Amino acid sequence: MTRLVRSHHEPNSERHVSGPDQQHAEGTSAEVAREIATEQAHVDRVYAELAKAAARAGLVEADGLARGRTDRTGDVRDEELTGLFERDALVFNAARRRTTLESQYEGLVFGRLDLEHDSRPGSPDREARYIGRLGVRDDDYEPLVIDWRAPAAAAFYRATPVEPMGVIRRRVLRCKGSDVVGVEDDLMVAEAPEDMVVVGDGALLAALTRSRGTQMRDIVATIQRHQDEAIRAQARGITEITGGPGTGKTVVALHRAAYLLYSDRRRFESGGILVVGPSAAYTAYIERVLPSLGEESVTMRSLGDIVDGITAVRLDAPGTAAIKGSLRMRRVLSRAARDAAPGAPATFRAFVAGRAIRLDTPVLDRIRAQVLRSHQRNLARPAVVSALAEAAWASHREGDRAEFLDQFEEHLEVEAFLREWWPQVDPREVLLWMTEEERVRRYGQGVLAPGEAALLAESFMHALETGEWSAADAALVDDLSSRLGLVQDEPSEERGFYEIEEFEDLTQYGVAEVRASRQATPQGSRRRAATPADARERLIHGSIGAPDEYAHVLVDEAQDLSPMQWRMLGRRGRYSSWTVVGDAAQASWPDADEAGTARAEAFGSQERRLFHMDTNYRNAREIFDYAAEVVRAAVPDADIPQAVRETGVDPVEVTVGREGLVGAVREAVDGLLDEVEGSIAIVTPAVHSGALFAATWPGGGRVQVIDPMSTKGLEYDATVIVDPGAITAESPGGVRVLYVALTRAAHRMSVIRMS
Repeated sequence: MTRLVRSHHEPNSERHVSGPDQQHAEGTSAEVAREIATEQAHVDRVYAELAKAAARAGLVEADGLARGRTDRTGDVRDEELTGLFERDALVFNAARRRTTLESQYEGLVFGRLDLEHDSRPGSPDREARYIGRLGVRDDDYEPLVIDWRAPAAAAFYRATPVEPMGVIRRRVLRCKGSDVVGVEDDLMVAEAPEDMVVVGDGALLAALTRSRGTQMRDIVATIQRHQDEAIRAQARGITEITGGPGTGKTVVALHRAAYLLYSDRRRFESGGILVVGPSAAYTAYIERVLPSLGEESVTMRSLGDIVDGITAVRLDAPGTAAIKGSLRMRRVLSRAARDAAPGAPATFRAFVAGRAIRLDTPVLDRIRAQVLRSHQRNLARPAVVSALAEAAWASHREGDRAEFLDQFEEHLEVEAFLREWWPQVDPREVLLWMTEEERVRRYGQGVLAPGEAALLAESFMHALETGEWSAADAALVDDLSSRLGLVQDEPSEERGFYEIEEFEDLTQYGVAEVRASRQATPQGSRRRAATPADARERLIHGSIGAPDEYAHVLVDEAQDLSPMQWRMLGRRGRYSSWTVVGDAAQASWPDADEAGTARAEAFGSQERRLFHMDTNYRNAREIFDYAAEVVRAAVPDADIPQAVRETGVDPVEVTVGREGLVGAVREAVDGLLDEVEGSIAIVTPAVHSGALFAATWPGGGRVQVIDPMSTKGLEYDATVIVDPGAITAESPGGVRVLYVALTRAAHRMSVIRMS
């Protein structure tokens, strides 16, 4: 008779509504201990082989270093160069293998499959197949552990009681380092062999009820079948993963990145994988997932960190962010990129080849417009010199034309004039030109309303005063960089990629000076940097290079990207495949149609495939029912997943006045610290952030205060949601952002309302 044993290694007060295939029974801790000891013996063997393999890799590395040694001096022959190259390749690969083998991540061996290859009753043809984060073989080249991404491991994720794929029992091993501390089993058949013990309540439930820490854990041991299908989808084209909160979209996408590197390492490691998230808090939260799966060669960036030379965490007010993110900004930036630099001379005067040359403003404006029709500004110096020379010749037409043009182009006064009139322009400087509202009005003529021009000028002035760009500014800098071209150390004929739009005659806009200083914005004085020079140094620090292009781009919280941000990513994914994760009901970008247009342009005509996640694994049902009721009132067609876990504890609501807010939040936090073991977030709108960020909270680092937008992609054991009405009023997505905040808690939630 099959023995079904519930593990006692981890108490669980939460309830799970299980299907008919999940079996439960009480058992003895002695049986559990015997099963753990059996698995420990295999894990010990794996680590012993791992140590031997690491030692072998070290010997290969040492041998490679020895191969390339030579005492010769002077010229090196071709065969010696070849030997040095072979040495470097050998050393690199051996060192990389040794590092991988020595990185003993928690749960190196995490799974076991018991398979029956002969379905006849009583057949002894049974196999135990172990699954882990990397493949390990013994001295006879027999597999001790199969890499979770290998085809032979697919049954670990895809077997179900309806379609067992030959699996009798699926076991998850829970380890701390190299020690097995627990096992959880799922039975795939109606009746297991008599000698087989089945332990626990199921691996998924055990994982769901554990506490959350400061970083996301991988789910490599508990991937479900529908998640595995998205992870292993073909690499090319566009893979979209949709679903409501808590459905595992993010972690599935990260596991997909690891799978792509395994399945086609040459392509994706050499071409690169870019993972893009909404904030620096998000990237910090997920940064250990891929390394825990054995993958380090992935670039992770927040939206404010995509462009080299820009690091931005500040968020604009919703109205300003909506202007900066709109495709209307393309026309504004096009005009800015073609305008004269502040302080540029309005006329050219020189004495060349015995002639007094004078070119006035209309002529200079015409030359600038003519050159910029087909050249990026920073790469156009030769064309500018030629155009100026032709205009100077046309003003006199005396003597030998070729001789005049040669003398003009080499004249010192021409060189001095060009340094002032056609300097190399950093795209960040162009944004700072727009601290002057009158200039923004000219650039936005027919595009921006007067009030919108004022908001933009105020935003850029705030950046100049504080030395901090906003996240939305990164996409504007990237757009300007594609128009201006890279700043050149020396004049160059080189032409890079650039965008040519319908040409506009810039002579109608004229030239305006930016005031040297500005004492206050319409809203009054703001926090300033120590000096204007310090702020400018922080804003324009380091060079901006050409955008890196990647073999694969993974975008999380895609519903929040503005059209300008989609264009920024599109420049990095021209030849990429994509994985895109999102949920429209959580969107903070207000114009889905405009964003969809830019998104489609970034994707091009590639094939698309959709995977939908409809099970909420994060939130207890009581918490998610509360959140779902809130969002349905404003978004009737919201994608609402099904929560599979109950705690029996409803969210707690408290109403207080402003003077009692901090005390009420502290009381809620004190109670939650006793109820959960992991992290707690106080989610506050800006109107209360000053008092709550300044307060000291108990919990030894388990409690953090965070704004609603920064909670995107994060999860906690418990949350305290402060003033839902203010969160809705302040947030760019309104109630959709409140919905995000209400779905961050796994086990407990308190809501503080204002009277």
